[in-house]
Amino acid sequence: MEKLIQITSGRGPLECQWVVAKVLKAFLEEAKNNNIDYEIIHRENGDENLTLKSVTILLKAKNITEFLKTWLGSICWIGKSTFRKLHKRSNWFIGIFELEGLEKINFNEKDIQFQTTRSQGSGGQNVNKVNTAVRATHVPTGQSVFVQDTRSQLENKKLSVTRLKEKVMEVYIQQLEKRMQETWNNHLQVQRGNPTRTFSGTDFKKNYQEKSFKKQRNVLKSELKNHKNDLN
Repeated sequence: MEKLIQITSGRGPLECQWVVAKVLKAFLEEAKNNNIDYEIIHRENGDENLTLKSVTILLKAKNITEFLKTWLGSICWIGKSTFRKLHKRSNWFIGIFELEGLEKINFNEKDIQFQTTRSQGSGGQNVNKVNTAVRATHVPTGQSVFVQDTRSQLENKKLSVTRLKEKVMEVYIQQLEKRMQETWNNHLQVQRGNPTRTFSGTDFKKNYQEKSFKKQRNVLKSELKNHKNDLN
C-alpha cells in the first residue's frame, strides 16, 4: 500500500513553518518505528532556516491506515514564538492531509524508446554523416528529449536518459504542486477545532497525553505515600 501525505503550514505564519519542520521529524521517526518505508517527494522551504512551508511524503507499508488515523487532521503546538518574542499568541496550527488520486511515476529505462538520427547544425547543415543524435521518449508519459551534444551515439544516449528522467520527474512535481493547490483551495484554513495531536515546549516532545501520564503518576505516588503513613 502506498499513500501520499502532505504536511503543510497552509497560510500560517513563520511559527507554523517551524512547527511543520518539527512535526516532520516526529512523523518520520514514528513511521520508522512502525516499519513504514517513506520517501520525501517534494518540500518547500520556509522563510527562515530550519523551517518548511510544506512537505510531501510517499509512505509504503502493508497497512498504513491505522498509523495515519493518529496523524491526519490539524496538529497544534502550544508555545511562545521564538521569532516574535512579544507575540501574545501561543497556539499554532498546521495540517496533515492525504493527497488522493495521484499515482507516483515510476521511471524505468525499459519504458524508454530510442530513435537515432543525424545531428544537425545551425541552418540545418549536417554536423556529421552518421546517426549520432538521439531522441528518447518515455512511453508511459509521452515526454521526450533530443540530444546531440557529442559525436558519440552512446554518450548522447546516456545524456538523453538523464535529461528525460529529470523532465518526467519535473512533470510529476508540477502535478503534485497543482494537487497541493487544489488541496488548499479546499482547506483555505487549517481546521482548528479538535486537533489530532497537541505538542508543547521547545523540545517538541511533550504533549497532553504525556502530561496526563505524569499527572496519573503523581496521583499514584501520593497514594503510595499515604499508604506508608497509614502503616506507620
